[in-house]
Amino acid sequence: MTALVTAGVLALGSEAVPAQSVTFDQANPFFAPSTLPFQAPPFDKIKDADYEPAIEAGMTQQLAQMQVIADNPAAPTFANTLIPMEESGLLLGRAMAAFSAVAGANTNPFLQNTEAKLAPRLAAHSDAIHLNQKLFARVAAVYQQRDLLKLDPESMRLLEVTYDEFVHSGANLSGVDKDKLKQMNEELSTLSNTFSTRLLEATKDAAYKTSDKAALAGLSVAEITAAAQSAASRKADGYVVPLQNTTQQPELTSLSTRSTRQAIFENSWGRAERGNANDTRDTIARIAQLRAQRARLLGYSSHAAWKLEDQMAKTPEAALKFMDALVPIATAKAAREQKEIQSVIDAQHAGDAGFQVEPWDWDFYSEQVRKAKYDLDEAQVKPYFEINNVLENGVFYAAHQLYGISFKERKDIPVWQSDVRVFEVTDADGRPMALFYCDYFKRDNKQGGAWMSEFVGESKLLHTLPVVYNVANLPKPAPGEPALITFSDVTTMFHEFGHALHGMFANTNYPSLSGTATARDFVEFPSQFNEHWAIYPEVFNHYAKHYKTGAPMPVELVAKIKKAENFNEGYKLTELLAAAELDMQWHALLADAPLQNPDIFEKQALTRTHLDLHAVPPRYRSSYFSHIWGGGYSAGYYAYLWTEMLDDDAYQWFDLNGGLTRANGDRFRQMILSRGNTEDLTKMYAAWRGSVPHVDAMMKYRGLDQK
Repeated sequence: MTALVTAGVLALGSEAVPAQSVTFDQANPFFAPSTLPFQAPPFDKIKDADYEPAIEAGMTQQLAQMQVIADNPAAPTFANTLIPMEESGLLLGRAMAAFSAVAGANTNPFLQNTEAKLAPRLAAHSDAIHLNQKLFARVAAVYQQRDLLKLDPESMRLLEVTYDEFVHSGANLSGVDKDKLKQMNEELSTLSNTFSTRLLEATKDAAYKTSDKAALAGLSVAEITAAAQSAASRKADGYVVPLQNTTQQPELTSLSTRSTRQAIFENSWGRAERGNANDTRDTIARIAQLRAQRARLLGYSSHAAWKLEDQMAKTPEAALKFMDALVPIATAKAAREQKEIQSVIDAQHAGDAGFQVEPWDWDFYSEQVRKAKYDLDEAQVKPYFEINNVLENGVFYAAHQLYGISFKERKDIPVWQSDVRVFEVTDADGRPMALFYCDYFKRDNKQGGAWMSEFVGESKLLHTLPVVYNVANLPKPAPGEPALITFSDVTTMFHEFGHALHGMFANTNYPSLSGTATARDFVEFPSQFNEHWAIYPEVFNHYAKHYKTGAPMPVELVAKIKKAENFNEGYKLTELLAAAELDMQWHALLADAPLQNPDIFEKQALTRTHLDLHAVPPRYRSSYFSHIWGGGYSAGYYAYLWTEMLDDDAYQWFDLNGGLTRANGDRFRQMILSRGNTEDLTKMYAAWRGSVPHVDAMMKYRGLDQK
């Protein structure tokens, strides 16, 4: 007889609303755990229509499991409350993991519609768990007797984290306020999904289009061919230069026609502010207002205060104090860089009207400054960075040297798109350890940016090993051409693989504490730390080889890259600070603040924080800041700066203790990368480092300690 699970009723808002009735049976590929190695998703069997019924059934199943725990007549214990909670939701977890990956990296209108339908239901599902009074009473009862339970440290951490999560999510609210919270969470989830959908379309529509090849002067033959290919893929004539998610675009470094640079920049800057169906401004204004109102309902002065309570920084004031101290250093350095750029412009336009540097000029002329100052040309460098060679002889090699792990490509594991590659990861002792997927090339149906996530998380309790993936938006070459990337792209690959290592090295009992399940202002630490190995001599020399000849990069060119390592650091830090401060300003709004006009708010926020440099725009503008409106980084973008402090401080320890060695790597793996969230993160770091982190190393390595 075929087993059936029918999705039933989910708590939406303040009343029960029936979800769409769907049949979920053994024909659905999510019905049982995958039989593929490491329980990898069977993408060759999954159809777009399979996700919604599996997710619906998964929510229904988990709510039933949680209710069994809540209704248990036995006195609450760690074993009969926390353990079964950790074991719940497996169906939902495997369906959502695959769905999130495909919806982010290879979406289509059907999947976008599915996302829109599921967003409020998933928010209601989370509320149905965290606002279940009987369930919380059991968690609280165990928590209150925690000092008498003689729990091991990881179990104690799980108990504390779980209790805090319930309280943070509103478990102590009255019944009336819980209903208000549910309504807010439902609307917020819908708005966030709307933002992401609109931004994807806005970014696609704002791509620069031209029928005039001369407008692309300065781009390489391969880049122009790729632009033609991009146009053809859209069934358009001429050339298309797609946008990436950041304000500045990589082509602005090379394009010699100023009007083209201006057009591309303005397309990027105004992509989501065109007054059409994809304009995001009304959406983000409502998100910010609603988040502030929710924070007040939960007992906090602002969304930032609520969000940072369980982070390393603890308070918005601590995060702002850290950032505010960097602003004068960064902007002063950026001002010096701007003078150098203006000098080049003035010299080239002596005798004519000339012009003052604009945002669309910065990358083009700073590249000329770099050439003049360091005799370094990006066109000379890219032939030594072929993407597959960088991955296998750079990213993987560094991991092997530090941690002893090995990689073997597997062609038998199904993927969600033909560009995706899969590798089995083996530990130093030969033990199968993880699967790693990488999906590096940009597509119009892929969300912008780069990220890491997982299909299966490590857990001794669940007997699972990690299945992780990296996604990026690197330029795809024309057919038959090599994928040559910039050193910035190389750094992105090392960064995202640092996240992957954090997931792959997880060695914990409980899935809730495993791998990257840490505070936002810690989770970027392993990834940014891993960037350091991209330029480390032993690693760099192993992968920086000419794609045609295999010859190593000439030592003179290597020396130029290292000498120019901190070039434009003032600009980079200022644009990052501007985005981070903008995020914090949005989320410091009080609950009674009126609905904001995003354009006015942004201008005032940048002026207030002394980051209103005309030639140095924020890395993300409010209207396309997907980290904070569509991702999980609201009031958390400062984490990239906070963890720069951590990663540079950590690299200094390696620098002082022999650098890239197995002993150092194994110690870092054992004390940091394998631990997940099993200990207070500040204490975990200090135990490994021997001291609390300090900003001095960041100033040194970023070249910010010099006038």
